[in-house]
Amino acid sequence: MTGDGRPRRPSGRRVALVYNLKQSVTPRPGAPADALAEYDSVQTVEALEAALQAAGHDVVRLEADETFLDTVRRAAPDICFNIAEGLRGEARESQVPALLEMLGVPYTGSKVLAHALSLDKGAAKRLWRDSGLPTAPFQVLRHGDEPLRCELAYPLFVKPLSEGSGMGIDAHSVVNDEAALREQARRVIETYAQPALVEGYLPGREFTVGLIGNALQPGHQPPGPFYSAEGYHVFPVLEIDAQVGAGDGLYNAAAKAFLPGDEGAPLYLCPADVPRELEAEMGRLAVAAFDTIGALDMSRVDFRLGADGRPYLLEINTLPGLNPTLSDLCIMAAAEGIEHAVLINEILALAASRYAQEGLWEGGVPRLEGLPLPAAA
Repeated sequence: MTGDGRPRRPSGRRVALVYNLKQSVTPRPGAPADALAEYDSVQTVEALEAALQAAGHDVVRLEADETFLDTVRRAAPDICFNIAEGLRGEARESQVPALLEMLGVPYTGSKVLAHALSLDKGAAKRLWRDSGLPTAPFQVLRHGDEPLRCELAYPLFVKPLSEGSGMGIDAHSVVNDEAALREQARRVIETYAQPALVEGYLPGREFTVGLIGNALQPGHQPPGPFYSAEGYHVFPVLEIDAQVGAGDGLYNAAAKAFLPGDEGAPLYLCPADVPRELEAEMGRLAVAAFDTIGALDMSRVDFRLGADGRPYLLEINTLPGLNPTLSDLCIMAAAEGIEHAVLINEILALAASRYAQEGLWEGGVPRLEGLPLPAAA
């Protein structure tokens, strides 16, 4: 029995699936056309619900709106599977984690600070740079007319500081002179009501690397052979060729609006055709980027190659999309033969294991069969 007298299911747990639907979010007045790009669809929520139910969990859906503090209390979940983007304001992806921390309710994914750092691309890049990780030179413009730092040389790339899903990236994002820089910075600041991030333009191929897992505590073993000795599993590298499709060379919200394989979509190549040394380097850097900001359970890390052919960190998504058809992390898992339900329940199990190690969780959660064993040496 649970504390409130409700019978507990013998195999599963009561899981609250927490989300923000596109159709439920009202954009601010004057918001750009891509303002809802990060929010989830009904199809994604239904797929996640089915995945969790496949492991025997009792799933309750909770919209992360202004009523969330009341609805999550009434639902009394054992754990929350969190995909909520937050409604508005600074560090909006941290809103649900902050409330759940206050209530003492376990949840999947990163905690408050890591989500805030992930969304603020300048803050994440400062941490990576100061930790010796490769990222292009950058500067945050809050007004648009600040003097440009001497290490920045044209061409440059301009995008919103705190958006995801390719929002605010268009044909004007690559700038080649002062006039174009100031115009695009002004446009970003006014349109997205936030600072603009300016960084050195990286001309090479674009990749994304997904991973699940957590750094091991002293004396603890990896959750199983699927994970490295450090506690992580890095999925096959995904290359995005945005020269094909609606993005016109940029992996932006317009390109991401199409299903893989449809006309208008970029090419998704997984596993990417890259040398083993480059694949290993991006995997190592993805884990280091994840660790540096204190991420948990899952993330996706974006890279682009510089003119020197080396990979540079672009950004990290601590709340990666989990749509089984079109989300990058799910594409990478599928390339390794991992079904969507297996991936989702493994993420839930990782979170439960963390809380158990902290003494905040009793028992585990079901792990579905289907994680591949490592190749023989």
